[in-house]
Amino acid sequence: MGAIYSLVIRIYGFLIYIAGFFSEKAKLLYKGQRNTLWLAENSIDKNQPYIWVHAASLGEFEQGRPLIEAIKKDHPTYKIVLSFFSPSGYEVRKDYALANYVCYLPLDTKANATRFIELIQPVKAIFIKYEFWPNYLQVLRKKGIETYIVSAIFRKEQIFFSWYGGWYKKLLQCFTHIFVQDTSSFELLQTHGIHRVSIAGDTRFDRVATIAASPTQLPIIESFKQDKKLIVLGSSWEPDEALLIPFVEKNDCKLIIAPHQIHTERIQSLLAKLSMPTALYTQTTAEDVKHANCLVINTIGILSSVYRYADVAYIGGGFGVGIHNILEAAVFGVPVLFGPNYHKFKEAVDLINEGGAFCIQTQTDINSIGKNLLTDNAFYQQVCTQSASFVQHRIGATQGIMNQLFL
Repeated sequence: MGAIYSLVIRIYGFLIYIAGFFSEKAKLLYKGQRNTLWLAENSIDKNQPYIWVHAASLGEFEQGRPLIEAIKKDHPTYKIVLSFFSPSGYEVRKDYALANYVCYLPLDTKANATRFIELIQPVKAIFIKYEFWPNYLQVLRKKGIETYIVSAIFRKEQIFFSWYGGWYKKLLQCFTHIFVQDTSSFELLQTHGIHRVSIAGDTRFDRVATIAASPTQLPIIESFKQDKKLIVLGSSWEPDEALLIPFVEKNDCKLIIAPHQIHTERIQSLLAKLSMPTALYTQTTAEDVKHANCLVINTIGILSSVYRYADVAYIGGGFGVGIHNILEAAVFGVPVLFGPNYHKFKEAVDLINEGGAFCIQTQTDINSIGKNLLTDNAFYQQVCTQSASFVQHRIGATQGIMNQLFL
């Protein structure tokens, strides 16, 4: 099976190279993977103790960020190597101040894995949530390096537990310890003979709690909202906007749209769909924005702070491959809405079950639920309470993991 995997990963690398002629993202990925080993050889101080943290993309980075911050605070002698698989993570966080070296993860061949690990010589390796790279895991185990995965979720339909997945299941034995989010993951691993496991929860709750504790003041948002009810549509895609825009046009409230993609063509396409007075965040002032009913966020890095001004938050992506981060909104104790593709996201399922969120599938859904949230104060306050307590009761995963990492 290992030989087949090696062949597949090389074919994948070639396909990324070809895709680079047509896709800027693929081009960045190919060049980043190719350059990492040379850059590491000339940047890594071999006399320093490193902890290697790997995140697939930006979302996983945010999940791992509380651990990085805790390590730097409690164990400052350790240096951090932070690697990404996706350009959407690396390009945004390549200058992250708490990491001593930020890079792309080289393609998972045995030679690359061996060379990369020999260059950084990590004391510990920490993978975030869903990252299982066979050659890296096998080299780490062979070299006796402590290896962890945090905030992981396992489901019985994953390849590890299939009739043909024995080789992949053995990879789980490469981890010194596996920190899972929930009881079902713990019990599933135990059933399959994986016993170095504990239920630690999700470190993203700690991350959003930190953000909420020191929110960024946004004068333009404050001026825009005034005394109106405000719906924030975060990380939106076209199907999400198709539901929210008609609703806001018929109700006495304001709308902030933060599209998942903010390139010029996307923003212009969105503006063309808006008949209400609209302003662009980067092209308005606190005075001028008062006259708008819709504000489009055409910049990155502020959405988590925008949610604090929301009366209702709608999180995009639920009509595509899956919803984006709902915790950034829930931490502020606001009702959370999202589309139907949420069932693989434990936090979304749990928040619906606890009464702090609602699934929106049709225009009728948003008209009914949205109207109730805007006009029925008792109902609204009950949902807000459930949303806030949902997050507060799940804070603390980072400290539990740190206690295990540094026994």
